[in-house]
Parts: sequence; structure tokens; C-alpha cells
Amino acid sequence: MELVSPFMLAYSYFKAPLASEVTPPLSLEHPSTLLAVLFLLHYLNRALISPLRTPSRSKSHVSVILSGLIFNLLNGSLMGTYLSSPDAQHFLADAFSRPLFWTGIGLWALGLAGNILHDEILLNIRRNAKAKGKAKARGGDDNGKRKSNQEHYAVPHGYLYHFISYPNYFCEWCEWLGFALAAAPPPSFESFAQLLETLHPPYAFVFLEVVLMLPRAYRGHKWYHSRFPDYPPERRAVIPFLF
Repeated sequence: MELVSPFMLAYSYFKAPLASEVTPPLSLEHPSTLLAVLFLLHYLNRALISPLRTPSRSKSHVSVILSGLIFNLLNGSLMGTYLSSPDAQHFLADAFSRPLFWTGIGLWALGLAGNILHDEILLNIRRNAKAKGKAKARGGDDNGKRKSNQEHYAVPHGYLYHFISYPNYFCEWCEWLGFALAAAPPPSFESFAQLLETLHPPYAFVFLEVVLMLPRAYRGHKWYHSRFPDYPPERRAVIPFLF
């Protein structure tokens, strides 16, 4: 369901629906093209590489899949439209000389690396559980498969898991916040009307990700505590030391 996002970004970026006849043509050397490539790299990992490396995946309700498709369809379209727009081309014209642009790119890279790193810890838990289930099945245990399904949940450890239950969520927020810092001027909070007027798609994406993923992280954090009596009590849900 995430695969539609990079396709829609690429289509919208090259289609450039907001460009006019006097708008300069898109250039491969323009900062907006670099940002489009970074967006595609994220979804290359998320939509293609990560699913292929996952030993098992939980079933999703059709409503979850449909809502995910709609969200990614809109997000990819809006992001490509924004990056190819005259406003973005003007804002990013001298971006390579701005420290904030490279700070945002660095934060994006750290967020992506952290996301992959902490996802790998979860994947290793599933791989180990799957290996144990196969070993039990080969040993004549008729319940090997069922036990494997039960055992693929465990308490993850290492890196930001020392502080929070969902570091992959936190790292993804950092990733897209860095992207927004590099790609668009920050929104104005002087009034709600100005906020809506100046909330460009990169910042809107960060806001929606937090709104959608924060309750999920909180419920998952509570589930960990109910499932594992020895779950580390000092861990927060998704923001180190705060929440």
C-alpha cells in the first residue's frame, strides 16, 4: 500500500501541475530533485526492501489497506506537486548554500538509518522465532508452527529501545522533520488561518504522521506492559524521557 507513494511523487514531480509557461524547467541539479530522490529512497526501503526481508507479517484488515493506499496516494501526489511548484523552486534556489538545508538532510539521514536499525532488531526477533518453530516441527512437535506464531513477540533491546518502545516511529518522525526543514519554510503560528496558509506538504506530512502514529505507539506500549510482566518500567512509549 506504500508503493503508490513514490510512483505518485515521480509522476507529479515531472508533470509539475502548478508550473506555468514562465517557470524554469526542472533540473537534475536543483535541490528539489535531491529531495525527490530522498523521498524515493525512503519508500524503496519501506515498500520493497523491507517487506522482502520480513520473515512473517501480521494480517491487516482491508480497511487498513484501503486507508493506507488513499493516504499514500495523496501524500505522494502532494509532495511531488509541491517540490515541482514555483514556490518550492524559488525557496530552494539557493538551498545548497544554506546550513539549515544540510542540517535537515543530515537529520533525514540519521532518521532513516535509525529506522532501518531498529526495524532490524524486530526482524531478528521474528527470524529467531521462525527458526525455533521450524526446529520444533522437525523434532516431531506438531504444535511447532503454532508456538512459532506465539513466540515471535519478545522484548526488543538495544540502541533507542533502552529509552522508548517505538524508536522506529520516533526515527521516522525525525527523518521527515529533517526533510521538511530542508524542503519548505516553516509554517506561521500567528493564527490558525496563517498556519493553514503556510503549512506546506512536507510539514503537513510530519504532523499527520505524528497524529496517526502516536496513539498506535501508546497502545502498543501498554500492550508490551500487559504482555511482559518484566518489561522495563523506565521506557517511555515513543519520545525519550517525555512520552
